[in-house]
Amino acid sequence: MSLIGKTVSHYKILEKIGSGGMGTVYKAKDTRLDRSVALKFLPPHLSQAEEEKKRFIHEAKAASALDHPNICSVYEINETEDGQMFIAMACYEGGSLKDRISKDPLPLEEALDIADQIARGLEKAHQKGIVHRDIKPANILITEDSVVKIVDFGLAKLAGQTKLTKTGSTLGTVAYMSPEQAQAGEVDARTDIWALGVILYEMLTGKPPFSGDYEQAVIYSILNEQPKPVTELRSEVPETLAQIVERALEKDPEKRYQQIKELLEDLESLSAGIVPEAIQARMRRAKLSKIKRWLLLGGAAGLLIAVAAVFILVTNKAQAIDSIAVLPLKNLTGNAEQEYFVDGVTDEIIGELGQISGLKRVISRTSVMHYKETDKPLSDIARELKVDAIVEGTVYQLGDSIRVRFRLIDVLPEEQNIWGQTYARPMREVLMMYSDVARAVAGNIHVGLTGEEETRLAGARQVNPEAYNAYLKGQSHLVKMTPPDLNTAFQYFELALENDPNFALAYAGIGLVWVFRNQMGILLPEEAVDRAATAIQKAIELDDSSAEVHYAAALLKTWGEWDWAGANKAYIRALKLNPNFPDVRIFYSHFLMITNRPKEALVQMERALELDPFNALFRGLSGAVLLILRRYDDALEQCQFALRTVPNHWLALSIRHYVYHMKGMYDESIETLVLFYTMMGLDEAAQFLKEDYEETDVTTAMNRLAERFEAIYNASYFPPNSIADTYVFAGNVEQALYWLEKTYKRHDPNIPYVGVMPFYVNLLKDESRYQELLRKMNLSVME
Repeated sequence: MSLIGKTVSHYKILEKIGSGGMGTVYKAKDTRLDRSVALKFLPPHLSQAEEEKKRFIHEAKAASALDHPNICSVYEINETEDGQMFIAMACYEGGSLKDRISKDPLPLEEALDIADQIARGLEKAHQKGIVHRDIKPANILITEDSVVKIVDFGLAKLAGQTKLTKTGSTLGTVAYMSPEQAQAGEVDARTDIWALGVILYEMLTGKPPFSGDYEQAVIYSILNEQPKPVTELRSEVPETLAQIVERALEKDPEKRYQQIKELLEDLESLSAGIVPEAIQARMRRAKLSKIKRWLLLGGAAGLLIAVAAVFILVTNKAQAIDSIAVLPLKNLTGNAEQEYFVDGVTDEIIGELGQISGLKRVISRTSVMHYKETDKPLSDIARELKVDAIVEGTVYQLGDSIRVRFRLIDVLPEEQNIWGQTYARPMREVLMMYSDVARAVAGNIHVGLTGEEETRLAGARQVNPEAYNAYLKGQSHLVKMTPPDLNTAFQYFELALENDPNFALAYAGIGLVWVFRNQMGILLPEEAVDRAATAIQKAIELDDSSAEVHYAAALLKTWGEWDWAGANKAYIRALKLNPNFPDVRIFYSHFLMITNRPKEALVQMERALELDPFNALFRGLSGAVLLILRRYDDALEQCQFALRTVPNHWLALSIRHYVYHMKGMYDESIETLVLFYTMMGLDEAAQFLKEDYEETDVTTAMNRLAERFEAIYNASYFPPNSIADTYVFAGNVEQALYWLEKTYKRHDPNIPYVGVMPFYVNLLKDESRYQELLRKMNLSVME
């Protein structure tokens, strides 16, 4: 009997959409709310079956408990007058993924986007303890706006709920069943991960990974056969993506992704151009496994083939190297005063290698300097830094010429020299030497260079030795980021320009000095920003191909000019020029947080820490990202790491104070803030705060401290943002808003965090003046 045209409850049924084993779906009009809905009816012959009825109700409860953009919204469960049960759901214009992939393989970007959205929906379900157990293309709707909606939780298993199937029976669609599901075993979230792996395989290749002429043949294939590699069926699929699919399709659940979050993070990393550590390891094992199979075949064919196979093994082992650390070069010149120059050579080699896109990880200067003068075995260093190979070297001679010996070592599982060479060049040709070293390293580990990279390396120019020497001295002070060191760095950069007025990196260095002085409150914005802009613009005019130049521009546009579009463009340009530049990535993560893009921010933060794991500043900056995300314990862990690396690090103390305050640990918060003020030379403020807190409470002490800072501001100057912060911690809404508005007018560089820092949001989110301030800055609040 047709239901079309009939009214059930307050739903007028318009047309049939589809049907399946668990019911028939109709499009209907909700006459009360005047909207289109989808009604799913339990088949009449099953309405009388108690078990099926329970499963149907279970579907409704499971789905209605979920509120997520990638999960179909369920409105209600009801029953017709004659006892037929139905669910009212959202109705979407579009089609199913089954229809979409029945034609051709999907474009890579579209397949990744769909997989990402499915994973996000499943992540929400799994967080609620719900396993779908029937993920398949027919249960994935794609709206006209390309939004994925997961439907049909009829097979969902709510954690802890009584099993609804008879012992030994299976639920699900055979082609997408996990091995444990096909054997009627216990299933968990990993069975959904398997099904998503099958879908991703099918989207990429246009074919299912497991097939057969009948169901038992498909089940046999799932349990016993390995699917053809994705890359064999479609060569343009990146090996990294193929490895994600392969891991999702591990027959042993223990070897599969254990949580959908892990798969989602790998997909996001891949989209951001990052190869996750676990995927790199799988790629290397896959390559070596393939070579070993060749060796076994070669053994039967005679000694000549065996020798050739050994050669292939060594060659391909080198090909698997895509992560490297350049250890601090040893100064054997006999002149300790030249240590800055030797360290500068180390940094320059790191910079050259970092610009080679085929190298996925080149460890940064700060972290490799952790191993200066160490006698730790190279294998231990490689494991700690998670790299395959190490470059080490010695500098024998400086002056009018430089003489350096380099050695490239494949460290794991055992040390093996790959390459070594001595370079002797006039000092004016030092940049050419760096390019030659980078080419040699890449060639000996079989990392290909793009045409652009070849052109750049071949175009290395001569330098003015005096200018270059002054620049390296400036850099050695700039990285310390203390007020005295910034002054010294500035002097050396100016000296570099006296010797070479067209030295782009020296202009970039001067621009960064002004940016950091502004950011640290050493100079007023009106004194620093224009000067920074002038120097950085000159650097860009002189060398638009320098990652360092665009890095300086990105920082200026973020904290000096509040030019969000320009900043984003500069960050992307810098990363294109040097994907292994961790400073760009850590500050880009802050930019992404400020502009309310937290997932992207986390990817950049984690990548920065991969490239520079022992950098105390980066740990403090990572603590700030995690603080914004309200992951307070994780933020505290980053701060503690920084403080173990650099005791009393100023930024780590600042973020730790914020974290303790947000956790309500006021004793620890005040103690940390007192130490922070002492480290910043504000001894009087530290003493006042300590005494006031001991005599009163946190609210009174912070109010009094803010008033003292106001007096300093009126007499000379004090960063208005710091006054606003102090009033926020006192819970003083009126004064906090007043000083935030003043902070905006004074163009304080820290005001961009106003929409995301939780202490601002918690206190001020309902205030109209706060919302107006965000609007003027083209920012939004992060809940």
